[in-house]
Amino acid sequence: MDSVAGQDVRRPLPDGLGTAIRGTARDIAALLGPGTDMERRIPGAEWNVGEGAAHLALANALMAELAAGQERPYGDGTPQSLAEANERSLADFGEREPVPLAAMIVEQADACLRALEEGTAEGPLVTPLGPMNSQELGSYLLTHMLGHGYDLARALGRPHMLDRTRVGLTMPFMLRVMPRVADSSRITGMNARYGVRLWGGDGFGVAVSDGVLSVEERPSARPDCTIHIEPVTFLLMALGRQGQAGPLARGRILVRGRRPWLAPRFPGLFTAP
Repeated sequence: MDSVAGQDVRRPLPDGLGTAIRGTARDIAALLGPGTDMERRIPGAEWNVGEGAAHLALANALMAELAAGQERPYGDGTPQSLAEANERSLADFGEREPVPLAAMIVEQADACLRALEEGTAEGPLVTPLGPMNSQELGSYLLTHMLGHGYDLARALGRPHMLDRTRVGLTMPFMLRVMPRVADSSRITGMNARYGVRLWGGDGFGVAVSDGVLSVEERPSARPDCTIHIEPVTFLLMALGRQGQAGPLARGRILVRGRRPWLAPRFPGLFTAP
């Protein structure tokens, strides 16, 4: 995909994105009622519920500032630098009570959305994962909330808030960031063309050529390998919340093409930020 540098970043948000952002923020807030056990550990993570909720509140505030055109240094986009920035921000922010954090998550998601809808920023919106336009930053906010909202729901034994519609609205961000999070050690010397199709939605293409990964908004006519995948499964795998063995066994991933053996390599081409 082309860089957003020099382009008009004030693009109308995709239909439904605002509703998805507000709905996801409210769904997360509903997990954080009075008496919520904020010390409960998040499965597979170092944080507990209080730390995860505090991170979401801080991240939504950061996104609101970025949407308004402010520049906020926050790591260099690598997983290690983002993790270090997260830990520093949590150390400086002492709130861990559920109700105040729930309110902040909702308020800052609304503030980010208002800034994106008003389009007051000039030039590319500078984010921890590179410059983005308003559609991509709104999609980034939604993606981030869905990932951490899923973590909180799992920790608290509650239903998560991911669904096909919301996952579809994460795609502007996902397509923008994929080349940036490609694992150079995995794509060196590789040449392949993938088509990825989400069940009931659109597809996209990924081409790897001599150590360079590019993303196409539509799959090529003759990809080497086409992956059909259930949308929620796609997002969970992309965010590092799920492996591929279980979804393959349950039929949530289907593969075809003249080089189907490329499919198991696809998730490993990327490092989740």
